[in-house]
Amino acid sequence: MLSPHEIAALMLLETNQQSEYLDLGDLDALCERQLVLLEKLASGDEQARLTEQGRSILRSVGRIH
Repeated sequence: MLSPHEIAALMLLETNQQSEYLDLGDLDALCERQLVLLEKLASGDEQARLTEQGRSILRSVGRIH
C-alpha cells in the first residue's frame, strides 16, 4: 500500500516531472515498487518519470484517464 506522500509524489511527477522537490525516501520507495523510473540525462542529471504501473495507480485513484 502506498502512503499519502507517495501518492502525492506520483501526482507531482505526472504534472511537472520535477523530482528535486520530492522526498528522497518517497522517490526511492516508488522506484523500488517500479512506479517511477530514474532516467540519466545527457547533462548527467537524473529525471524521474512514471512507469506504466505508476500511471495505473493514478488512474485507480481517479487522477488521470
